[in-house]
Amino acid sequence: MPNGAQSLIRGLVDAGVDVCFANPGTSEMHFVAALDDVPEMRPVLCLFEGVATGAADGYARMAERPACTLLHLGPGLANGLANLHNARRAHTPIVNLVGDHALGHKPLDAPLESDIDALAGSVSGWVRRTRDVGELAADAAEAVAAAAEGRIATLIVPADISWTDGGKAAPTGLGAPSGTIPCDIEALTAALTSGEPAALLLGADATRGRGLEDAARIARATGARLLCETFPARLERGAGVPEVERLSYLGDAVAAQLAGLRHLVLVGASSPVSFFAYPGKPGDLVPEGCQVHALAPSPEQAARVLPMFARHVTRQAGPETATDTAPEAAHRRPARPTGALTAESAADAIGALLPEGAIVVDESNTSGLWLPGATAGAPRHDWLTLTGGAIGQGMPLATGAAVACPRRPVLCLESDGSAMYTMQALWTQARENLNVTTVVFDNRSYAILGLELQQVGAAAAGERARDLLDLSRPELDFVALAGGMGVPAAKATTAEEFTAQLERALADPGPYLIDCVVPPMV
Repeated sequence: MPNGAQSLIRGLVDAGVDVCFANPGTSEMHFVAALDDVPEMRPVLCLFEGVATGAADGYARMAERPACTLLHLGPGLANGLANLHNARRAHTPIVNLVGDHALGHKPLDAPLESDIDALAGSVSGWVRRTRDVGELAADAAEAVAAAAEGRIATLIVPADISWTDGGKAAPTGLGAPSGTIPCDIEALTAALTSGEPAALLLGADATRGRGLEDAARIARATGARLLCETFPARLERGAGVPEVERLSYLGDAVAAQLAGLRHLVLVGASSPVSFFAYPGKPGDLVPEGCQVHALAPSPEQAARVLPMFARHVTRQAGPETATDTAPEAAHRRPARPTGALTAESAADAIGALLPEGAIVVDESNTSGLWLPGATAGAPRHDWLTLTGGAIGQGMPLATGAAVACPRRPVLCLESDGSAMYTMQALWTQARENLNVTTVVFDNRSYAILGLELQQVGAAAAGERARDLLDLSRPELDFVALAGGMGVPAAKATTAEEFTAQLERALADPGPYLIDCVVPPMV
């Protein structure tokens, strides 16, 4: 009869989860040992829990099914919380397995004892602690079913439940899809065909594949604009894909984008608000007089309703109302840049070279302002973004995406400050020989915080304050850091150098890092 750990892994595999991003400890050793008994589960070692959780996010966004993480007690879970926060905002299906002290050991208040349930609850939509080895496989299957609904599921596994014999197979039939989804299609159709300025705001699965096509049909039938969230979880874009305008990061810019709208239909997205409160400025960015309509109660449900909604709207509107709204992006590329290396010329190089089917992970922050325009007409590709705003997501996300899609090139566009949060992801990329090219925009500053100084009215901050945003004393050596983790790297200081290095990196499989030295943001 299998022990708990063996039945747990078997339950996960039977439910469709066969990749585990792990940073284990003593409480998880029986799970580690059981991996040899269930070879269908692929373990991927990460040197930091924030890499494991971010990689699980990237994997699930691209594989369209959950990965699991293996984390050690409360501190291990806490180390992974920032990227679980991002994953929660992306509605990513993840199953966290968190080892805990044996049931009889918990009352002793050992040094690593903590409130795992409270930590898990801050980012999870489903939390359970297994207390019976016979229930472990069933609990794992329920966790997978919960994750498949776009939630993070955390299963807490006491060490003695793992080592005890008596594991049982999970029952079948878990995770059946829910029934009818409430949606007032007639009212939504009336809003979009009213003749008043309207827009669809896309999020979740509506920013890819069939969702984009259905949204574009609605836009062409009604004249509504197509917008998407500032940080979509996965946006399909490029030549031949309907063009979608992303909401700006800055509230003033969003106000300009939405000005004049009378109807805003949320399709898997949340109503737009500013990222922070700013003195004298509104946090709610919906224009006065604009009605907000939700296609469905949840983002996952919206993606399921959208095809039916598109059929209804196009029938109601009729062919005579068709407009040129939501055209497909034309094939176009910037010329290869020459001269000074700046964030803008680097964006042109990326747009000139981006290969078909690329997965772009974008945590470039202020250095990425020119990337959307430079890459809009590149061959079809996926764009993954920093959904929850907690930096340190880029390199782990790219790692997981490369595990999910080993035949597709992954390009990670990373800012220098964010890179230092989870640099350990490079080691996993080298260990697994993942096809990830990382570009670090090296402007030697937390430039985004310089922008926020102005936004909050603290622009007159003095030298000591600005010193907290400076990364030049000492300068970070990204080539040496990458090399120390087994990833070849080079520094580029001109546009020609950067273009040549990027072309070489994209042509060769395996990980590579380019230190792209650009001027500081003023």
